Amino acid sequence: MADKANKVENNVDGAYYVDKECIGCGMCHEVAGKYFVMDDTAGVAYVAEQPKDEEGTVLCVEAMNSCPVEAIGDDGAAA
Repeated sequence: MADKANKVENNVDGAYYVDKECIGCGMCHEVAGKYFVMDDTAGVAYVAEQPKDEEGTVLCVEAMNSCPVEAIGDDGAAA
């Protein structure tokens, strides 16, 4: 389960985030590339944009559910 106290620094403010347990597999970017970006230097993903509509939310939830190490979280903050 993702830990909001352990967020990757590049995440934009909002509900969705990636924590430092990310292994840089790229699954979130494949599922929701508009919202998740890979930082190849650091070897982790981060949330570059929060969803603003239902379609974006569905993609972010799908990415979160696809993460093999559960490094994506939703803290319920307003997007």
